[in-house]
Amino acid sequence: MKKLTHFDRKGKARMVDVSAKAETKREAVASGSVSMKKETFEMILGGTAEKGDVLGVARVAGIMAAKKTPDIIPMCHPLSISSVTIEFEFGGDGRRIGIEARVKNTGCTGVEMEALTAVAAAALTIYDMCKAVDRGMVISDILLLEKRGGKSGPYRR
Repeated sequence: MKKLTHFDRKGKARMVDVSAKAETKREAVASGSVSMKKETFEMILGGTAEKGDVLGVARVAGIMAAKKTPDIIPMCHPLSISSVTIEFEFGGDGRRIGIEARVKNTGCTGVEMEALTAVAAAALTIYDMCKAVDRGMVISDILLLEKRGGKSGPYRR
């Protein structure tokens, strides 16, 4: 079993020291989804939501969240992020919007948390902008799809 790195020998929380790690190109991709009523889905796609461009605002929220990850996840390192992209996929059932975030940097530690945080923020923004018409929306399946770079090597779900 792998050792947890965010705890010292006495079990106290700590930020991992990455100063001795080599800088490498790193990339992480995360995804999630928001399920909703068909009417809500159609409203978002049609651009008729009262609060405006739901997906445009969700995209900006995801990008901003990736950049602010260390402000909300306690042991995350502040990183110089070189790229964040947010893409949406529309479920054939007319009820689900998939979200994918891709984050890149060159650094001493990975960007998995930034990608996951971006997806969560984009999903929460969709919920926030549409909750007046559909409080039953479900945010689900936020997960890491892949990561590259670093000592631990690549990971692909």
